[in-house]
Amino acid sequence: MRKTNKIALLVALVLMPSIVWAQKPIEVPQYPFIKYESNQLKFDSSSVAMQRFFKKWYQVTTSGKEDLNIVHIGGSHVQAGTLTNRIRTDILASYPSLVGNRGMLFPYSAAAKCNNPADYKVHCVEKVGLTRNVYKEPQHNMGLCGIAITASDTTTTIQIALNEPRFDYSTSQVVILGESPDNVVPFLRLEDRDAYPSYVDPLTHRYVFNLTRPTDSFDVVLPCQQSQSFTLTGVYLGNKRHGITYHSIGVNGAAVPDYLKCSYLTSDLKMVKPDMVVFGIGINDASGPNFDTALFRQNYLQLVDSIRMINPYCAFVFITNNDSFKKVKKHTYVVNQNGPKARDVFYRLAAETGGAVWDQFEIMGGLKSMEQWRLNKLAQYDRVHFTRSGYELVGDLFYNALCAAVNKYRPE
Repeated sequence: MRKTNKIALLVALVLMPSIVWAQKPIEVPQYPFIKYESNQLKFDSSSVAMQRFFKKWYQVTTSGKEDLNIVHIGGSHVQAGTLTNRIRTDILASYPSLVGNRGMLFPYSAAAKCNNPADYKVHCVEKVGLTRNVYKEPQHNMGLCGIAITASDTTTTIQIALNEPRFDYSTSQVVILGESPDNVVPFLRLEDRDAYPSYVDPLTHRYVFNLTRPTDSFDVVLPCQQSQSFTLTGVYLGNKRHGITYHSIGVNGAAVPDYLKCSYLTSDLKMVKPDMVVFGIGINDASGPNFDTALFRQNYLQLVDSIRMINPYCAFVFITNNDSFKKVKKHTYVVNQNGPKARDVFYRLAAETGGAVWDQFEIMGGLKSMEQWRLNKLAQYDRVHFTRSGYELVGDLFYNALCAAVNKYRPE
């Protein structure tokens, strides 16, 4: 192909909206213990929320206009970032002209011994305090991210740099979420200058920075002096492009009631405006011997109600717990019998909320299947978490199920 033709084709691809919305599944490795035939979203076809979501997916991907926001909430499976980034990149690889905002993120590794997703880098020299929603009595308010870091007594600088070269996530708007009892106001240190908030909204605890030039890296500076403090609860990266945004919200060890502790949950959801929430919470709820299925369902319904306050038509996808084992003594593990019990609750929740179930438990092979995943280097030794290749496989499977459901939608 001549150079002029190549340039014309590239220009056309950039300018042309994604007119093909039905997508082909991703090829995944084949294992005899995985039930590929079960890889689907299960929901009532009459669900108004699901049909509205599919309709908006169709509108966004065929017109190149509007925004589609998907929020994936979970525990350590999500905080690690590999699973959700795999789903995000699978979706956006199908719609390269519809890369929306990078959305909500948290600088986890600014705190000591706190792991960070690999698709963005965080560095902080100063010591900061950590608050997580898993704490019995958290000392600081939290929002959607379910985690907070507190700088005090000295100026703290948190470096954030996006690290996903396949897509342009450069941001023209940065929103710092947080609060200070001492009226400390954060600012951004960019490559060539310092930027101060365009406006501050004390009711929503937002410090909004509208940048003159897009950037993919910046420093968050918290200029605390002696006896002053600032608690950061999240960072939102936005831009003026329309498209698809896949937000990843995870806290190690989090169970459903832990997110109910977050005072600013609904305030942050108003900013994110979720069209779909993917729930991956439950493995920690069902880890103990006294797993109360009625309380588990009740907590989930309360969380659903919080989200519906923001979007009454939000679609919900419930990911069943993966099969897992419990350590009873050194080098000895027994299967967690609560997996099937939790699975039943997820199906009931989907029926009650007009949502969908992605039956990860069944797809991976059912009870005791985690051992097969471990033997094939798809799961870690603890028989709870997956390896990187395991998370990538789970992400590809979820994407395939989502796309299969989207492809069945027929516009009116």
